[in-house]
Amino acid sequence: MQSASDRHEYPAHWEADVVLRDGGTARIRPITVDDAEHLVSFYERVSDESKYYRFFAPYPRLSAKDVHRFTHHDFVDRVGLAATVGGEFIATVRYDRIGPDGMAASAPADEAEVAFLVQDAHQGRGVASALLEHIAAVARERDIRRFAAEVLPANTKMIKVFTDAGYTQKRSFEDGVVRLEFDLEPTERSLAVQRAREQRAEAHSVGRLLAPGSVAVVGVGRAPGGVGRSVLGNLRGAGFTGRLYAVNKAFPEDLKELDGVPAHRSLRDVAEPVDLVVVAVPAEYVPEAVAECGEHGVQGLVVLSAGYAESGPDGRERQRQLVRQARAYGMRIIGPNAFGVINTSPQVRLNASLAPEMPRAGRIGLFAQSGAIGIALLSRLHRRGGGVTGVTGVSTFVSSGNRADVSGNDVLQYWYDDPDTDVALMYLESIGNPRKFTRLARRTAAAKPLVVVQGSGSAPQGHAVRATRLPHATVSALLRQAGVIRVDTITELVDAGLLLARQPLPPGPRVAILGNSESLGLLTYDACLSEGLRPLPPSDLTTEASAEDFHAALARALADDTCDAVVVTAIPAIGERSPGDAELAQALRSAAAAAPAKPVLVVHVELGGLAAALSAATSTAPRPEGAAHARAAAENATAPQPAAVEAPEGAHLIPAYPAAERAVRALAEAVRYAQWRREAADPGKVPEYEDIDEKGAARLIGGLLARGQGLTLGTEETCELLGRYGISTRRALPAPTPDEAARAAGALGYPVALKATAPHLRHRADLGGVRLDLADEEQLRRAYAELTELFGKPQELRPVVQAMAPRGVDTVVRAVIDPAAGAVLSFGLAGAASQLLGDMAHRLVPVTDRDATSLVRSIRTAPLLFGWRGSTPVDTPALEELLLRVSRLVDDHPEVVAVTLEPVVVAPHGVSVLGASVRLAPPPARDDLGPRTLPTY
Repeated sequence: MQSASDRHEYPAHWEADVVLRDGGTARIRPITVDDAEHLVSFYERVSDESKYYRFFAPYPRLSAKDVHRFTHHDFVDRVGLAATVGGEFIATVRYDRIGPDGMAASAPADEAEVAFLVQDAHQGRGVASALLEHIAAVARERDIRRFAAEVLPANTKMIKVFTDAGYTQKRSFEDGVVRLEFDLEPTERSLAVQRAREQRAEAHSVGRLLAPGSVAVVGVGRAPGGVGRSVLGNLRGAGFTGRLYAVNKAFPEDLKELDGVPAHRSLRDVAEPVDLVVVAVPAEYVPEAVAECGEHGVQGLVVLSAGYAESGPDGRERQRQLVRQARAYGMRIIGPNAFGVINTSPQVRLNASLAPEMPRAGRIGLFAQSGAIGIALLSRLHRRGGGVTGVTGVSTFVSSGNRADVSGNDVLQYWYDDPDTDVALMYLESIGNPRKFTRLARRTAAAKPLVVVQGSGSAPQGHAVRATRLPHATVSALLRQAGVIRVDTITELVDAGLLLARQPLPPGPRVAILGNSESLGLLTYDACLSEGLRPLPPSDLTTEASAEDFHAALARALADDTCDAVVVTAIPAIGERSPGDAELAQALRSAAAAAPAKPVLVVHVELGGLAAALSAATSTAPRPEGAAHARAAAENATAPQPAAVEAPEGAHLIPAYPAAERAVRALAEAVRYAQWRREAADPGKVPEYEDIDEKGAARLIGGLLARGQGLTLGTEETCELLGRYGISTRRALPAPTPDEAARAAGALGYPVALKATAPHLRHRADLGGVRLDLADEEQLRRAYAELTELFGKPQELRPVVQAMAPRGVDTVVRAVIDPAAGAVLSFGLAGAASQLLGDMAHRLVPVTDRDATSLVRSIRTAPLLFGWRGSTPVDTPALEELLLRVSRLVDDHPEVVAVTLEPVVVAPHGVSVLGASVRLAPPPARDDLGPRTLPTY
């Protein structure tokens, strides 16, 4: 039992699960007085050499005094952490606060000595690096700003742990000892090192699940049918290259083999190592199975069993216990309530899923949280004449079910540097950690396309997600900003994936259209305009066009410098020169192969076997003959899914679509993604402004927060804080009576505006609560009388007087810190119409100069800022600077949890902030800046 410390309660929030370099997991927790036996047992398993490196002398055993010292901590000046697997220590780290003389001290001393000890069997797994991240975070929490460590020169491994961490440090050598001192403030390099380690560890943990050397299925029934027996059959049918085992405690003692697979009553009876276990037993028997797996050294679990969080509160607690139990043994889990995993690599051929057929091997990675959606996607990607055919199939597939442990973030880490995956497709019913997903998605999208269907925003019952206050549309916009290709349906997911898997990215939006149907060409032209593309006039080859005509027309279009992509439209034609399906497919392939830098798409309408011909060039499948061939052609003619041309080795496949709108929509997504890739190569920079008073703002915020946990600032405080960041606001003076209004106007100077600031009238000029350009006191008093007559007493209206700003376009700037997604900057035009249409654009903070430029231009009503219909263009550079200053404010001071500037009048010269509100609160925790941890829900 863990007891309270000498001076502080046990810091349970320091407990964490981490993924180590080899993909296994460990638990990090504070060491307490109850850990004496654990510590002694751990020390006995450490080699004499490691003990020597730790204590600089032979130290065969710990004395009672040592044990007391290393287990009694006050969790402030003396802290010890242990990394555990299976409840046993595998490594320890501790710090002791010291003063300038190097002796034990208390606060305000801000330096501490740190020392590690790692069991020899676990050295090289990245345990010390993970412990350093966590002990550094603990030290910062306790106001320790610097670590010192003394290391023997021969202890190169430990020296490397410190030097590779990325902290600012200095090294000295004295009396045969290397002394390292380093600041604990995270640096750009330390964060980069931490995230690189995170990527390698999490990718490796998924790789162990997808490429095991051996698999056991626990819960294989003796009779055919059932989940366990089905999975075992699927593993055998896929030709899994490793060892297989069937496990069921109900097997007869004399049963040694089942379906040609070694059979065992318990995993303990398996003599060889087992890497992956598929658990297919009822939920009440899962803990026993997990314990056997942990004791056997299993690396990971795929839990197909249901009855967890999807079934209610009791199931949710059962799911938490499952994750805790598995991680205690260093195992990761896919599931529970999962559909399974697939790896089509010839070196693995793993089908540890409920899918009865192995998908074709290909270059598309597929992730689905829902088993039903996973089935649908696999079916579409597998069917000939539907989805991705031929060699353009699936590389890996993961269905995470309730994703209690392994999530889409982990799979993204794996796909990022997976050489077998060119395109990633994800169906996400929920996003557990939007901040991390956005970061990983941006990095992945810079290397390979990432296409996502995102759920409606309400998480399924089995999913535990962080609360977010952002609307679903805002989250979608932030994903697009990160380079994610956001689509709305499974059909669009497959369509986009098919194009991106085997076609080059288009260099621009200019689209050539050619085909043998004028009507279909015009339909394609209109679809291009609707998607924001720039189509060239369609080229009608007429219904008499031959294969040679198609080849020549496509070759000309691809050679045209004014064309970035080509859509070929084809309908059935009857005539002596009309090409057959195979002939037309070959003509298109050969023309496209001569210009491989531009994408080519085909829109086919009821072309019988064209879809099959387009994908059959080098297929290894038997070619149907006679009546079978006719039936296959008929099926392909009516199939609503796209097909793909399979070209010779090294050439691109040509995707074919049954509708112009689907082909053009996929092409438009590819165009937008290609544009993002080009822009991502130069993301811009966060400007520095000399007039920003960051320290003064920090003092002001600290003083204001001392009043309470959260508060909305008053007018004067808001103006002062914004002024520290170079944001000036126009004064608005209260006008509770006509005389007060006149005095306010006299102080401000005419002309003025009179505004009602009651909540139901604020920022609603369309309701008549604003009077502008009041040139003198007579007009002001008349306007005051009109407002009170229309809307009620002054106490209800809360009128204010404000000096007139130069005429321009009214806009809104907002920033909010969301607990799940982080700080978000939003921009749009002011007014009811924009609010009704939801015409707001969003960017994650910190915003760069390029982000600010694109933010202003991202809203649908942006033309109003640039001289629409002869109006005067406004000062968008000044607007962009305002956006950048607001971004700096919330990024520098996370206590600023909300900022609203409304309206912001953008004039031909300059901007005027007419209204502002700021809310302060203790900032939400930033887990992306802390040490690496696995999520706990």
